[in-house]
Amino acid sequence: MAVIAIFMLACLSHPLRAQSTPRPARRPADVATGELGMVVSDAPLASRVGQQVLTRGGNAVDAAVATAFALAVVWPEAGNIGGGGFMMVAPPRGAVTCIDYRETAPQSVRQDSFVDWNQRHHARMAGVPGTIHGLATAHKKYGYLQWQSLVEPSIRLARDGIEVNEHLASSLNAVLKLSAIKKEPRHAEFRRVFGPPRDSGWKKGDHLVQPDLARTLTHIARSGPKVFYDGAIAMAIANEMELRSGLITRSDLQQYRAKIRTPESGMFNGFTIYGAPPPSSGGMTVIMQLRMIEALELKRDPSEFWNADQVHLMTEVMRRAFRERAAWLGDPDFVSVNDLVRSRASAEQLAQTIEVDSATSSQSIAGSIPLTDGPFESLETTHFSIIDAQGMAVSNTYTLEGPFGCRIIPKDTGFVLNNEMGDFNWQPGYTNLQGRIGTKPNQIAPGKRMLSSQSPTIVKQGDQVKLVVGSPGGRTIINTVTELLVQVLLFERDALQAVEGPRFHHQWLPDVLRMESDSNDTCLTRVAAELERRGHRLEFPDHWRQGSAQLIDVDLVTGMAIGVADWRRGASAMAVTEAVQYSPRSASSGLQSRASRGSGASP
Repeated sequence: MAVIAIFMLACLSHPLRAQSTPRPARRPADVATGELGMVVSDAPLASRVGQQVLTRGGNAVDAAVATAFALAVVWPEAGNIGGGGFMMVAPPRGAVTCIDYRETAPQSVRQDSFVDWNQRHHARMAGVPGTIHGLATAHKKYGYLQWQSLVEPSIRLARDGIEVNEHLASSLNAVLKLSAIKKEPRHAEFRRVFGPPRDSGWKKGDHLVQPDLARTLTHIARSGPKVFYDGAIAMAIANEMELRSGLITRSDLQQYRAKIRTPESGMFNGFTIYGAPPPSSGGMTVIMQLRMIEALELKRDPSEFWNADQVHLMTEVMRRAFRERAAWLGDPDFVSVNDLVRSRASAEQLAQTIEVDSATSSQSIAGSIPLTDGPFESLETTHFSIIDAQGMAVSNTYTLEGPFGCRIIPKDTGFVLNNEMGDFNWQPGYTNLQGRIGTKPNQIAPGKRMLSSQSPTIVKQGDQVKLVVGSPGGRTIINTVTELLVQVLLFERDALQAVEGPRFHHQWLPDVLRMESDSNDTCLTRVAAELERRGHRLEFPDHWRQGSAQLIDVDLVTGMAIGVADWRRGASAMAVTEAVQYSPRSASSGLQSRASRGSGASP
């Protein structure tokens, strides 16, 4: 059991960087300002693709589709066509919606299918991918430009190749140095596709060409989602599953559908928060935390970014919200969520149980969840935020689960499959102190969507979009988003301060408060002794970076947007400086040319 606990904590820190691969040095967050549109993503080339779509008259959903495909080429550890996620859309007029394209369990699984399983990077770990159907669903409902034109930039990037930057080199080298990747037959295609030009690995300035992926994207551009779910690509996936003892069949792929869902929503300090609903736990858990924070009357400290009182109270809020997440949340097509969990009254009652000067034991609030004394959610996801000149906003988080998913590429397709089956609760009824959860709502069932922590979020004041935000980071996503919303909406700090500042994380179990150590601000180390006195168990994992937030903040008076791309992954914010603007579908006029009025993107 001790071995399992050590493994869990190592994985929570970073499954790949635990192998001692150097991280790129910290640089300042990238910032752009403008009022004709903004794209903020984890990769400069992907942000550029989205920006160009807005420039030639596409709307925010068009840009989101193009950016998502580009990330599959330029950030393959998480950008994907073989995974799934959630897209929040706020149209210029009308209700905010959520496109749920989370992966599903194959029809052959049963509740106990993974009880004795321990291979995280096996074909059996792949859920039925949702990304292509999700992007097509969003485009069909909201898109303005032709589908093929949105995929073509990524075809060119894959076919002609991209210059490898230091972050991509680090990402590729971290996975390629693993013993299993080097030796095991099931990863032979991965080695062929991503193998470096020299024995010493990838370096900044190298050229990565992906001809197989270019052909796959060409099929998708011409035929849409049908080729992926019921055509040549579906056949390639099914063949790989049969060869590698995976579970996905042609029938599973044919049956997959993205879903349009009503977001979770709630008020916080005069703003309306919209988040992804179950099977994402993000929206409900973030809103629950914000309501507790409001009930506790958390105050800004102008002398410190975080002080001991703030971190203590925030930690206690996180502890309780994550306990509720484990107890109640799962795929709504299989699990009914008690509306009381969504209520402000419930959050306020939880806030009343918090002691202002002492930490609560996580075991003591388990309630009906039985605990024993040893799956994790990976930190490798990617998020992008987009807004266009008409005020349409997209907040999109998608993932392969672990870095490069199950690290299996269907032959000659060039894309990696996810390992999302790890997000189900594998051991029915078994919840332990190290963070393995076995509660019923997220246990495996055929066709079920696994619980997620993805938290793409849109904030409005009245009818206007104020913030577009999200982050990668497994279970840390929820707390990263909550901390950003508290900084901007409650403490009234600017977007750059909020993104650059240090972060911390508690997830109920294990009962550990993890503090970001790879930050210039030392406020968390300064309050450590006081937090320990109050009973918190602290960890400062070496070089641990929490998430990679992509945030857009709109000045509701001037209409000027500021995009801030997180320093933690070398992300990129790009503003539109001149564009042909689309007319919303409800309008009768066509495209109209509009000159630049905003400032340009930062270099």
